[in-house]
Amino acid sequence: MPVMSYKGFIVVVGTCLIASAVAAQSTRPRRTQQPKQEQTASKSKQDSLLLPQPTPTPAAKNTNVPLLDIKPVKPIADSAPATGLDSGDTTHAYTMFQQKQYAVAAKEAKLIAKNDPKNAEAWKIAGFSELALKQYSEAASDLQTAMDLQRTAKLEDAPTIDALAQAYVLSEKFDDALPLLVKATSRTGAAPDPLLLYYRGLAEYKSGKVAEAENSFNAVVKVNPKDAVALYYLGQIALSRNDLAAGIAALNRATVNDPRMSSAWMQLTTAYLRRAAAATDQAQRDADYLSAVRAGEGLIKVRTDADAVMLFGQSLIGAQQYARAVTALERLTTTGQASSTTYYLIGVSHSRLKNFPKAIAALEKAAEKKPDDVNVYRELGYAFEVSKQYGKALAAYQKGLDLAPGDADFKESVERVKPYAK
Repeated sequence: MPVMSYKGFIVVVGTCLIASAVAAQSTRPRRTQQPKQEQTASKSKQDSLLLPQPTPTPAAKNTNVPLLDIKPVKPIADSAPATGLDSGDTTHAYTMFQQKQYAVAAKEAKLIAKNDPKNAEAWKIAGFSELALKQYSEAASDLQTAMDLQRTAKLEDAPTIDALAQAYVLSEKFDDALPLLVKATSRTGAAPDPLLLYYRGLAEYKSGKVAEAENSFNAVVKVNPKDAVALYYLGQIALSRNDLAAGIAALNRATVNDPRMSSAWMQLTTAYLRRAAAATDQAQRDADYLSAVRAGEGLIKVRTDADAVMLFGQSLIGAQQYARAVTALERLTTTGQASSTTYYLIGVSHSRLKNFPKAIAALEKAAEKKPDDVNVYRELGYAFEVSKQYGKALAAYQKGLDLAPGDADFKESVERVKPYAK
């Protein structure tokens, strides 16, 4: 089953302040302090786990391990009294399953199982049908019952194990899924299915077994080098250990193979910003900021929410493309999505463009929304000072100093403008 058909993936990204980038581009006539760069995980619009619907393999594809035992057809009518049911006959339920009438198949199979609780085939048909209906928790419960009955009879089969593993993954019961997935991908003489390998990596990752997950995702990529979701997780794993080069390489491959994977674009943009902020070589820093802009352009093609636009805006600021940053960020002010950080970044951009009246207006809005943000008062004081509004500059610097009494930059700024303030 092709892994590239995944429709969802976990997202672990958010907006981070670009104070370090702003400070790096500063033209202020004073000593500045680089505020702490912070990366936060935004789960407000986290992609849900909507992996592809598993399609059970009919018996004809593997006669050695049949999916279901076919018995002589004895259709079961909904109105038939319970006493008239041949509780051991699952033929009609299976026929309904083959015809993709999954709700009918599940209903009939559950009725048989109710009358014959030890009928493993009935529980199995019910579980597969519920899996197709995306009723993952119900599927896991019924398939677990089927497998328990099979084990008791020493008739355990691979399709039941594989389907149960998928049901547990899709219902996010990763600890229950993992031992089944290890078994499913480690069968002697059989190449592991790429989808089950991916599920194994996901279960390992969500269970905290990161090294094992990396091995599994690498195995998926070895089979299918264009598997964007596995590449995305490899990028995540690399970034978690601060291996920015490996993370960027994996995420670039993920976005090439799936240009609509917004989570990969978010992580790639953030990774470039992180590497730029940490760079000691100016040429490398400039190159990474430009790469962040390109990644941000890919991002806003598929996402235009506040987090995405903010990330794109801070990439533009890092690359000193201030006019573009203003254009991108000001769109949020017309949609009601602008936060204090949005106005702060708009203010910084206007300040670098030497448009101080607009910078002051934006920074004052940022201060209204978040009165305890010292970064805002640092920028606001500078904009007032350059505009020769020394009294307001002193007030802004003093507010920053009150919030951060040990900040040497604010102390120096207060002393510098105090003689000119009236």
